[in-house]
Amino acid sequence: MLLWLGERGVGMFGYVTICEPELKMKDWRKYRAYYCGLCQSLRKRHGHVGQLTLSYDMTFAVILLTSLYESEPEVSEHRCKTHPVKKQKMLHNEITDYCADMNVLLSYYHMKDNWEDEKKISGLAGSVALGRKSKRIAEKYPRQSKVIQEKLKELAAYEAADSQNIDEPAGCFGRLMAEMMVYKEDVWEKTLREIGFYLGKFIYIMDAYEDLEKDLQKGCYNPLRTLYENGGCQVAEDEACAEAEKCQAAGTGTRVETEECQAAEEEARTEGEMCQKPNFKNAYQKRCYDMLCMMIAECSAAFERLPCLWDVDILRNILYAGVWGKFQKLQG
Repeated sequence: MLLWLGERGVGMFGYVTICEPELKMKDWRKYRAYYCGLCQSLRKRHGHVGQLTLSYDMTFAVILLTSLYESEPEVSEHRCKTHPVKKQKMLHNEITDYCADMNVLLSYYHMKDNWEDEKKISGLAGSVALGRKSKRIAEKYPRQSKVIQEKLKELAAYEAADSQNIDEPAGCFGRLMAEMMVYKEDVWEKTLREIGFYLGKFIYIMDAYEDLEKDLQKGCYNPLRTLYENGGCQVAEDEACAEAEKCQAAGTGTRVETEECQAAEEEARTEGEMCQKPNFKNAYQKRCYDMLCMMIAECSAAFERLPCLWDVDILRNILYAGVWGKFQKLQG
C-alpha cells in the first residue's frame, strides 16, 4: 500500500497483496508473519508515526528480497495495539528494516513536497514528524534518497502539466520503485530494477483507473481522463493507424516486413470496429486491462528469471492472482 501521489493525497495503495482463497493456510500464516514483522520494525525504528506507512506492497518487497538473498528471518511473538490479547508471530531480518526505511523515506519526501508545493497542513505535520528519522535514512541510503526526491518532483511536474500520456507519470513512478527494489548493487540489480519498474507502472495505472470517477467529480488530475473521454478507443486506433500508415509509406519490403504491415493494418481495422460500438466504457476498461496485463506480465517474467526458492508460492500468488483483486472488485 504505497503512498498515494499528487492530488490523490496521502493514503495507501493495496494492490500488491495476496489472493487469500488461493493460498495455503501455512503460506497465509507466513505472509501475515512477514507483514507483522514489517509493522514491528516500523514501530521500533520510527515510532507510531512510522507505523502509519505500513503497507502490503512493501511486504511483497520484504518477501521477494528475503527469498532472493536467502536471509534467514528471526521468529518472535509480540502483542500490539491491533492485537492486544493474543501474541502475533513475526518474521524479521535486515531486509525488513531496509523496507521499513524505504517506506518512511518515501512518505517523508512526499509529504515534504505537499507542504512546499501546495502548503498542505498534513504535509507539514507529516514531514515534521518524520524529518529527523528520514535525514538519518537519507544519509544511510543516498542513492535511493536522491532518486525518490527526483521522481516525486517529476511526478508533480507531470500533474501540473496535466499530462495525458499515461506512460510518462507511470514510468516515473516505475523508476522510483525500481530504485527502492535494488537492495544491493550486484548481479541481480538489473532484474530487480525490471521487477520494480513494471510493478510501479502497474500500481500507478491501477490507482488512476480506480480513482478516475472520483477525480472527474473533484476536478483532480488523472492521466486516464482523455482515454476515458475518448471511450478507450481513439488513442489506440490512432496508434494502430499510424503504424499501418508507416508501413504503407515504406513501400515493399521483406516477407517479414510485409507480414508486420498486414498485422498493423488488421489491428487498425479491429480498433476502428471497437470504437464504433455504442458502449465506449467497455472499450476503455479493455484498454486499461491490456495495459495492466502488459505491465504485470513483464514484471512476472523478470521475477521468474530470479533463482528464488523460498516462499515462491506466496510470491507467485501475489503476482499472478493477488494484484488483480482490486481490478476484479471494480468490475463487479
